[in-house]
Amino acid sequence: MHPWAWWAWAICAAVTVSLTTNPWLIGLVCAAVLVTVLRRRSDEPWARSLGVYLSMAGFVLVMRVFFATFFSATSSGTLLWDLPQLSLPSWAAGLRIGGRVYLEPVLMACFDAMRLAAMLLCVGAANTLANPRRALRSVPAALYEISVAVVIALTVAPQMIESLARVRRAQRLRAGAVTGVGGLARLVIPVLEDSVERAMGLARSMESRGFGRTRAGGGSAWGILLGLLGSVCLGIGAFLMLGGSRPSPVWVVLLAAGALALGAALRLAGRRLQVTHYRPDDWSRPEWVVLASGVVAVAAAVAAGRLAPGALDVTMPPLALPALHPLFLFIVASLAAPAVLTPPPPRVSDWLAWTARRSEPEQEQAGGRADLDAERLRPRGGTP
Repeated sequence: MHPWAWWAWAICAAVTVSLTTNPWLIGLVCAAVLVTVLRRRSDEPWARSLGVYLSMAGFVLVMRVFFATFFSATSSGTLLWDLPQLSLPSWAAGLRIGGRVYLEPVLMACFDAMRLAAMLLCVGAANTLANPRRALRSVPAALYEISVAVVIALTVAPQMIESLARVRRAQRLRAGAVTGVGGLARLVIPVLEDSVERAMGLARSMESRGFGRTRAGGGSAWGILLGLLGSVCLGIGAFLMLGGSRPSPVWVVLLAAGALALGAALRLAGRRLQVTHYRPDDWSRPEWVVLASGVVAVAAAVAAGRLAPGALDVTMPPLALPALHPLFLFIVASLAAPAVLTPPPPRVSDWLAWTARRSEPEQEQAGGRADLDAERLRPRGGTP
């Protein structure tokens, strides 16, 4: 699978979550993302980062609810309990520490934290499904420097997780489990050292193989003009889209024209650069299925907001059960479609098993030749 197809799918899932505070939709989107990740991730070390992102999402949820409980300024709603309140000076009149805790603000904080946690989970899903090292091959040549920085930033988390698992396994084999503050220092320093050494080794191997690019001259005047024109059109179109009181075809035309102009500018700039390509990834039917599933989910979420404005946004008070719109099931089915409609990734364990099966006949032949040589060297007429 193309790595940017998974990133596009994950971004669409995050956009879908960002449009709502309904806990039903957020939970269903998280379930669809988890099912897709568990069915379509590989068994390579960089694909084991989902647990870390789940821990980060849980930490965000717990801390947001904690601050909403003990540092809220709401003084109305359904009373949960009354905590001891700390008196604050007059300049902090809008803030309280402790005091009465009401159900409605705690629930709203929980729903908002669920949205942020779900977006973190979508980023983790993209890092788990997409090979970060293959993503660098598929960016436009004009964005080579920027793409290098972005790919390095996206590779940090999987590489650190892989180094952490390797260091923990080595420490368990040598001296058992590591605990306490001293154990943390013994764990962090080898992880950082291993990450730096692997990065330097990758840089040396890339340099020795001639990985890089050469600039064929200055920038094209048409490329610069189209880039400036596209940026202006995108800026004006986004301003009209976000600030307009009613839908207008003007900002749609401006956004489309800006996107086309920027695409043409990148293509013109890329022709003047020579970037090393090795086995570029193909964009075929499975990639289109993944991209279409994410786009359809976003469109369905926007349609649900237009058809039933109260379905996406939960407001309290009054205290009521959030609505479950039928389009929510369609959104979840669309996001979970790649788990069924895309081929499973190649497994490293399957490749190792195939290699072992292939080497068995060679070992048998080598063993047969060794027995034949031993039979020839055996002395005749007596035991050796």
